[in-house]
Amino acid sequence: MNEVVLTAAPDQAGKRIDSWLAEQIDGLTRSAAQNLLAENAVVCGGQPLKKNYKLAGGETVTVRMPELREVDITPENIPLDIIYEDADIIVVNKPRGMVVHPAAGNWSGTLVNALMYHCGDRLSGINGEHRPGIVHRIDKDTSGLLVVAKNDAAHQSLAAQIAAHTAFRGYEAIVVGSPRLDEGTIDKPIARHKTDRKKMAIIEGGREAITHYTVLKRYRGYTHMAFQLETGRTHQIRVHMASIGHPIIGDPLYGLKKDRFSDIGGQCLHAAHLTLTHPRSGELMRFSAPLPDYFTDILDKLERMQ
Repeated sequence: MNEVVLTAAPDQAGKRIDSWLAEQIDGLTRSAAQNLLAENAVVCGGQPLKKNYKLAGGETVTVRMPELREVDITPENIPLDIIYEDADIIVVNKPRGMVVHPAAGNWSGTLVNALMYHCGDRLSGINGEHRPGIVHRIDKDTSGLLVVAKNDAAHQSLAAQIAAHTAFRGYEAIVVGSPRLDEGTIDKPIARHKTDRKKMAIIEGGREAITHYTVLKRYRGYTHMAFQLETGRTHQIRVHMASIGHPIIGDPLYGLKKDRFSDIGGQCLHAAHLTLTHPRSGELMRFSAPLPDYFTDILDKLERMQ
């Protein structure tokens, strides 16, 4: 049994323990945190905490992570674009249109199904039965790099790097319009939309979300941009860019309904760069994934429109 020790900051007093754990252990969902609480795996002062526990602020909490275990997912022989692999991690270039992990409506054809075929039971078990090895995720219609943990020690190290903002995740996208500044930072809190549960929104009191952006090239009516995530909220870049009036082209949730590129099959967003510290060797590792064909085809069209 692996243990993670966390200390609550004074200003976190009053926050529910399940929500706090999901924030502190990146890659751990709130439902997975509730499962750990139900199994008495979250302890403070020698006593297991209940899922409705609210932080006092300043307390030390120990989380007993589950051992690696087989999961009930059907392995599928789906080709993977593997950028790097060793005994601890695997870096994959996910294609557009592939869901990361099984869930209602998507129990097959996911990245996890493919990983189970490729890796067998050599994946971390921290994030629950339906998300083995998954430390972070990208949306179905976002392409690009993901790092997967092949054991629990690697998972904890990678999750800690993401939580501490020491792992670099770089994206590229094409947005509508032309942002005023060549570079800048969007710092706006994000939470679930109050009426449309499929969407996220800028909401006061939501979770901190920080996106750094740089203009790569301006076109007639559109801009090719690069992004660096300081936090990793659901739909973060998509929500942030829509909030400043420059939604990502093709975005079915936050984009323009009528646009030259509104029917391209999803948002034009690619996770192009990933930098992390190897969990075992301590080596700083940098990975890149070239822009996929759908992305370069649009850039070619924009060049011809100049």
